[in-house]
Amino acid sequence: MILSSYPWWWLALPLLLLPVWWHRQKRQRLKAEPLATARFLPPAAPEQLRVWQWRDKLLLLVRCLLLVTLIAWLAATIFPWRGDTVMIDAGADKTWAEQQIAAAGFNTSARIDLPPNPLAWLRANERNWRPTARLLIVARADQIAMPARVPQFSHQLELRTANAPVIPVAPSTPAARVTPPGAPASPQTATTHHIVLTAPAARLPAWQSLFAAFDVAGNAATRHQFTAEPDAGTTLIVWDTPATSPAANWRGPHWWIAPAAAAGFTELASATKLTINGIQLRYVDSPRGRLWTSDAFPPRDADTARALYEAWQLLSAAPAPAYATPSQTFSAARSALPAITNAKSAYWLALALLALFILERTLTHARRN
Repeated sequence: MILSSYPWWWLALPLLLLPVWWHRQKRQRLKAEPLATARFLPPAAPEQLRVWQWRDKLLLLVRCLLLVTLIAWLAATIFPWRGDTVMIDAGADKTWAEQQIAAAGFNTSARIDLPPNPLAWLRANERNWRPTARLLIVARADQIAMPARVPQFSHQLELRTANAPVIPVAPSTPAARVTPPGAPASPQTATTHHIVLTAPAARLPAWQSLFAAFDVAGNAATRHQFTAEPDAGTTLIVWDTPATSPAANWRGPHWWIAPAAAAGFTELASATKLTINGIQLRYVDSPRGRLWTSDAFPPRDADTARALYEAWQLLSAAPAPAYATPSQTFSAARSALPAITNAKSAYWLALALLALFILERTLTHARRN
């Protein structure tokens, strides 16, 4: 709620001191000292002390909650607070995204992560932006499906998309002729993929045997070369080291993560399930690349290895959606939205405000009687 509210309204929180002050009641008590006789003492007024006491603590709590809820309701419904904003797809190329932001003139604008179904989300939450605010979406084209009708917004929205480059994860060309034994492989007949492999010594041979089988299955048209760290030619990172996490600067188009090491990748909690060629896979896009995990990592037998190879071959040809939204600009076509329209959070706050008000009146009446 605080993140979706106009921040200055929260400066009204010191108003909570008012009910506290009201409930600090003054009590007077006579201070008397026993004496044997008071005949020879001059007359004097009794000494009085003021004692502060808490009274009706439940009523005080209800009144404080009433004020907090009122401030939150005002913050959620009255004032738009967002200015110029850029929504960035976490999986988009960073260099390209920065170029688009600079070209659109949004260098100093606030940035937020691209939400799922961003056009629909923006239409539902557009009340949070000031009338003069501009919006920019920078994303891969396959992340935004083209709507059936042109959406209308009350703010100017610029959409800049780019088709994600197809990263080959398996040979997409027919197998070339077999290189004679002892002859060096020709660059025209073999494609080299750089693989970063991190695994304990007990499972390292299983991974190495898997990619050696991949080389044989490709009839020497593809070769997998192991490297210690990712580089420009890295197409796959295999992570099978439990209780550790990769370096923050590691990036790769695809990651294979063994189940034993999946705890170090929190993104997999929202992974999508996929079953292909009998292999159950889970994947999710993240800033460091597309993460894959499966109980088949690493394969335990030849049949599983063959099924995994065939599944990976099929995945390599997965195209982007046919109707991705192209780059375009949406002009402000609607009048400004009322701040409270479709404000579900404000609706629930209003109900809570009404319930607290009824409770406060009931407790006040009970105290008087």
